[in-house]
This record gives sequence, C-alpha cells and structure tokens, in this order.
Amino acid sequence: MTNAAIFSSIVHIGADPPLLGMISRPDVTDRHTLRNIRDSGVYTLNMVGYEWHEKAHQTSARYPDDVSEFEAVDLKISFHEGFDAPFVTESKIKLGMKLLNEYPIPQNGTFFIVGQIELMFINEDIIQEDGWPDLHAAKIAACVGLDGYFKIPEIIRLPYAKP
Repeated sequence: MTNAAIFSSIVHIGADPPLLGMISRPDVTDRHTLRNIRDSGVYTLNMVGYEWHEKAHQTSARYPDDVSEFEAVDLKISFHEGFDAPFVTESKIKLGMKLLNEYPIPQNGTFFIVGQIELMFINEDIIQEDGWPDLHAAKIAACVGLDGYFKIPEIIRLPYAKP
C-alpha cells in the first residue's frame, strides 16, 4: 500500500555524497512511512507547495493501513522507472532517497533517518540561470513544528563565506 506523510524535520547532512536526515516519530503505534522505509530501503521527499499544504498536512492523520493517504487527501501519485517509492505529482521539487542508516534517539523514542539522494526532479520553470531552484517562484511552503506553515520569501543569496 502506498502512503504519504508530512515531515517537518529535514536537515542537510552533506553534499558528497548528497545526504539528508529526517526525524521520525516514535514507532509506538504503527508508523506506515517508517515501516515502508525500513522494508523497501527507499522513500521520497517532496517539497510541499503552499497551494496544497492543507492536503499535505492531512497526511499526518492516522489512516488505517489499507488506506492510501494519497487517495484520502486527494494527492496525485507518480512513479519513476527503476524507483519503487511513490512521488507526489503536485510537488515541484521531488527527491528519491535511499535509506542508509537509522539512529534511535533514546531520550524521546524518535529515529534519525539518514538517506542519500538518488534521484532529483525539479520543474524547469523554477530553475534559475545558475541552476539554483527558486523556492519562492515554486511557491514552496515552510513547515515549523507540527502545524505551522509559512510562505518563503526570497531574501538574498550570499557567496560562500571565506575569512
């Protein structure tokens, strides 16, 4: 069964190889996403647009195992050849991830999931001349905590800092 779930705790770990980390809630109840990641070894990260953030937020509800969150919240599902995890069609920036490691955090029962970017899909209309994705033009929503959503304004891009 395909599932979708919103995660707000994503962190850049490194660029070579391209690694991202995310926090998963404790698995004291059946966590479909965590189980699917463990079972398949792959997952996707799909940046949420503020035009559909309410649908994305609703994926955090505890749907029964036989209900796809994609169908329950009316998000379109897409697959890419050679990659087993589903992508959110509406997302303008999609990452196909390979699970590398999982670290339990005993203080609160959460898990730090480390994955490597295997695939990246970015809508061409948001890529700037230097290759940078324009998150403001993509209308990407920022999530803070469990239920705070914000529009991302572009402030400025600064050069690599050197002494």
